[in-house]
Amino acid sequence: MAVQALAGSVPVSQLALQNGVSRKFVYQQKSVASAALDEVFASSAPDDEVLFALPVTKTWLRQLTLGVTLIGHGSYRGVVELMRDLLGVRISEGTIHNVHQAAARQAGAINRGIDLSPIRVGLHDEIYQGSQPVLAGVDAKSTYCYLLAAAEHRDADTWGIHLLDASQQGLNPDYTIADAGQGLRAGQKAAWGDKPCHGDVFHIQHQCEVLTNTLASIAKGARSRRKKLQAKSGKARQDPDLAVRIALAWQAEAGAHALACDIRTLTAWLAHDVLALAGPNLDIRNEIFDFIVAELGRREHVDPRRIRPVRVALQNQRDDLLAFAGVLDDKLATIAYAHQLPEHVVRATCVLHRKPSTSPSYWQGWNRLRAGMGGKFHAVFDAVALAMAQTPRSSALVENLNSRLRNYFTLRRQLGGSYLNLLQFFLNHRRFLRSRVPDRVGKSPTQLMSGQDHPHWLTLLGLGPLQPLRA
Repeated sequence: MAVQALAGSVPVSQLALQNGVSRKFVYQQKSVASAALDEVFASSAPDDEVLFALPVTKTWLRQLTLGVTLIGHGSYRGVVELMRDLLGVRISEGTIHNVHQAAARQAGAINRGIDLSPIRVGLHDEIYQGSQPVLAGVDAKSTYCYLLAAAEHRDADTWGIHLLDASQQGLNPDYTIADAGQGLRAGQKAAWGDKPCHGDVFHIQHQCEVLTNTLASIAKGARSRRKKLQAKSGKARQDPDLAVRIALAWQAEAGAHALACDIRTLTAWLAHDVLALAGPNLDIRNEIFDFIVAELGRREHVDPRRIRPVRVALQNQRDDLLAFAGVLDDKLATIAYAHQLPEHVVRATCVLHRKPSTSPSYWQGWNRLRAGMGGKFHAVFDAVALAMAQTPRSSALVENLNSRLRNYFTLRRQLGGSYLNLLQFFLNHRRFLRSRVPDRVGKSPTQLMSGQDHPHWLTLLGLGPLQPLRA
């Protein structure tokens, strides 16, 4: 466990879950192992001894310049300061800008030459730098970013043009996933006709969580007001209406608490039984979904300003939000046919994934299914797990891309197309140091998407080979 934590190939939270311990304990073991390694490999050489020499060339300085800004998220002035203080080299911000512009031109040419035909599921969304929209598209399997373009508008024409440009590179996914943005969906329809665009469960679940938390806060506030009034009950002679106000406060608190509990139950049901990947078939999900929308409608009159937008969004997006369930149903039916098993048995294997592997109920279900399927169990279990892993439900990877881009966007007031080309190239060709998906570690999104290895991103930009690793 400590070795895995030191390697960084598995997140600490996942290690804690796998070993049934707290994250604090994992960090403690990591510290102990790190101290032991430092003690074993501590060098006896004095601090001022020369360890090795670097051949500093203009090409190497350009590598360093791009490395500081892209790997280290440094600013142009940070590069100037580092060169001056640590290397004794004077460099202007204009020179740094020229280095980035030359790299951006090369990166743009490489981006346009990538074959996008392996992408089967595309994730689309819009991110922002200030008030400027940036259109983004990401491959659901490899995390390859095939679209990153700043635009003045995010209407149908703008989306359609960029999707047609991507189609010329071979982009032809089976379907896409996006939120309910009208411009995005209309642009895809104009560019790709009737290609399915599934709904994004991430945004609607966030909207439900906001509603639940808001109503819970209102209920908490009603309770606080009632307690304050009760604290004044000793001064009833000075305020003859206090008893009436307390009674009304009790009534308001009860109503707010009941509404908050009902909405919390409905949204939890939606998240865990309807929009969860492991769940019932599409027909049952539709029935539960309609029931939840109807129950929200029954309570809408109590707080229409907050409940109505969520209810309308759910009602209008039902088929798009549950489209992933139809895809998963087809995959489970294929697995059942291949192994000559009833579909409900394969479905039970899917639903088993809802339980944590550390719970007794998980292993009880495991044993029941294993006893029922015999020697077919492990093959079916692995096939179901793979089918679920390859059935995305949201465009959350675009939000992940947004979080990584944000560190670069904050260093610039304006975004140019060339700078976005460079960022797109860098993120697509930089290898993952760690990931929740083990197959991604040590590989870049380009390598995962194409299945082919490639040189280091600095080498691809024409900046020569890297320095050899020192012992």
